[in-house]
Amino acid sequence: MASPATPESRRPGFRISKKALPYVLSLPALLVCIGILIPFFTAVVYSFQRYRLSQPWARQFNWGENYLNFFSDPAFWNTLKVSLLYAGFTVVLELLLGLGIALLLQRRSTVNNFISIMLLLPLMIAPALAALMWKLMTNPGFGVLSYLASLVGLHDFRWASSPSTALLTVVLVDIWVYTPFIMILLLAGLRSLPTQPFEAAALDGVPRLFVFFRITLPMLTPYILTATLFRLLDSIQQFDIIYAMTQGGPGNTLTVFQVEAYLNFFQSTNVGRSAALLIILWAITYILSNIFIKNWLRLRERARGEA
Repeated sequence: MASPATPESRRPGFRISKKALPYVLSLPALLVCIGILIPFFTAVVYSFQRYRLSQPWARQFNWGENYLNFFSDPAFWNTLKVSLLYAGFTVVLELLLGLGIALLLQRRSTVNNFISIMLLLPLMIAPALAALMWKLMTNPGFGVLSYLASLVGLHDFRWASSPSTALLTVVLVDIWVYTPFIMILLLAGLRSLPTQPFEAAALDGVPRLFVFFRITLPMLTPYILTATLFRLLDSIQQFDIIYAMTQGGPGNTLTVFQVEAYLNFFQSTNVGRSAALLIILWAITYILSNIFIKNWLRLRERARGEA
């Protein structure tokens, strides 16, 4: 009489050996990496070519001429300046506002938790939609913000349509959208800090300002670096807010890297110059991210040594 089949013997299917399992599990990550590297190296190849979509017969390698032309191109230096100014203003202001809001909401309570959730609402709106909403609110003819500005004496304030105030306007939109991101990261960092140093400082009667600069801020520095890195890399690559509001204008006031590359590709059909701009943008983000990561690792090693 045959013995009854066990669950293991009845289980059909394909078995993976233990040696092959790590490679199978890493396969999705490998496919994603390949999907990223193929467009990247394609852009690298294009950046060394004289390539216009309107003149495909004239396509040829120029071996770095696109990059060399940037040194004598005022448009490139304007793009670099605008990109760095935009990234600097947005990151610094969002960091200060996010830290201030996080400090106000540090104490755990139902009200603070509700406020922190409500403050995340701008982050849930697509940046392009947020930019269009602000574009309507800042319309000189019927915008609610233009009306409020007129109440304090700023009549016919041009907002994004004036070269002198366009950068300020898009920075305000960026701050409204992304400050909650920094706020929630720093709030999580503040609530995870150990309570013993603060209890000891309270017992000794240490002033709050001293506690903030000598205890809170040093312990919060890794979180600040992390939030700054994320926002810096995102803001220096900004496209949707600027293009949705101004299309890079007025003139070349807001032609950051992404906008300049987009205009070169779709308006001038200059694929080679557009690809070279994006490769330079990648190099800038790579350098900045390495600087922040090295500082973060140094702080972590210092904290381990002190522990």
